[in-house]
Amino acid sequence: MTAPRTAAVDDALRRLEQTEPEIRAWVRVDPDGARAAAERAPDGPLRGVPFGVKDIVDVAGLPTECGTSLRRGRIAAHDAWLVDRLRHAGAVPLGKTVTTEFAYFQPGPTRNPHHPAHTPGGSSSGSAAAVAAGVVPLALGSQTAGSLTRPASYCGVAGYVAPVGAWSMRGFAGLSPSLDAPGLLATRVSDLARAVEAVDGTRAEEPQSPRILVWPGTELTDVAPEMLNALHRTRQALAASGAATDDLGTQARTSALADAHATVMAYEAARSLATEHAEHAEHPGALSAPLRDLLDRGRGTPEADYRAALEAARTARARLLELLSDADAILGPAAPGPAPYGLGATGTPVLSRPWQLLGLPVVTVPGHRDPRGMPLGLQLVGHPDRVARLLGAAARAEEAIR
Repeated sequence: MTAPRTAAVDDALRRLEQTEPEIRAWVRVDPDGARAAAERAPDGPLRGVPFGVKDIVDVAGLPTECGTSLRRGRIAAHDAWLVDRLRHAGAVPLGKTVTTEFAYFQPGPTRNPHHPAHTPGGSSSGSAAAVAAGVVPLALGSQTAGSLTRPASYCGVAGYVAPVGAWSMRGFAGLSPSLDAPGLLATRVSDLARAVEAVDGTRAEEPQSPRILVWPGTELTDVAPEMLNALHRTRQALAASGAATDDLGTQARTSALADAHATVMAYEAARSLATEHAEHAEHPGALSAPLRDLLDRGRGTPEADYRAALEAARTARARLLELLSDADAILGPAAPGPAPYGLGATGTPVLSRPWQLLGLPVVTVPGHRDPRGMPLGLQLVGHPDRVARLLGAAARAEEAIR
C-alpha cells in the first residue's frame, strides 16, 4: 500500500511531541498547514520532506518574531525566497524554530539534544536542535558571525552557509547586510548536498585528489585538546584516502579579519536595528544587555573605521580566493570545543568571523565526539565559485571521520 503524502510530516510531529518538552526547539508548529502543504507538494526532489524554519525567516501566514517581544504577532504575507525554493522542490515547512534575539547572542529556551544542560549554540539554535533530535531532517538557518556553523558543531549535524550574496535574503530579518547569509542544517552532508542541489542546482562534485589546507584556529582562541585531536585525526584519514593536506599557516591573517568582522557587524547592526534601539528607550528591557552593547558599540564606531574594515575585507578576500584557486577547502575547527555547560550563553563565534567577513561558503562536518559523547564539528571553507567541490570535499571528510 502506498504511504500517504503526509507520512513524513506525521512522523515528524510524533517525534516532536516526544522530544519538545525537554529540547524546546520550536516557537510554533503548524500541523494542519504542514499536512495541507504535503498533500499538494509538487513531485520534486524533496517531496514531502518536512523542514524547520528559523524564526527570523518568513513563512506566509505565520508570525516572524525574531526571538523578541518587539516583533510579537507580526504575520508574514509571503514566503522567504529560500522557503519558496524548498516548497518548489516538494519540501514542507513544519513550523518556526527558536532563534536568539534578533539572531545575536541572547539565548532562547532551546537545549542541546545530546545533553540538555548544555547550550545548542546560536543563533540558529532551534534549527540545529530540531535536526539533532531527529524531528526534521532539514532546517533553515542563517549566519552573520557563527550563527549556523557553531550550533551545527555543538549539536552534531551538518551545516551549509551559502556565499554572501549567492542566495537571496528576501524574507530574512537581517542584522548586517555585508555579512548575513542564509544556510541549511541537515543530518548528514549527503542530505545537505541534496538540499543545496534542490535550491540552486549545484551538484556535489567530489575531487579525486583534493588539496586541503589545515587551520587549527589557535591564533584566535584557545581550542580544546579534543577538538585539535579531532582535526588531526581527520587530516590523517584524509591523507590516507589520497588527499593532499598542507598547513594554512599564517597566510589568512585571521586575527585581523576577526577584528574587522566585529567592526562591520556592530556598525551595520546599529543601523539595521535603529528603530528597535529607539523603541527600547521607550520600553526599557525590550532589548537584552548583549544586544544593547552591540548597538551602542556600532553607533560609536566612526565611519572611517567601518570603511577601513570593509577595505581590509576586500583585500583579504582577493588574497584568499587566489589561495583557494589551488586548494579545494580550508579545514579547521567549527567551534573551540564541545558545547559549553549552561544555557545562559551560546558560545563564541570567533572561529567563523574571518570566513564570514570574506563571504565564503562553509560546510560543517559532523562525526567526532569528545570522551563524554558531546559532538565536535569541523568546518570546511571554500571558494564561492566552487561550491560543488566544497560539498564533495565535505562528503569525503565525513566519510574519513567515519
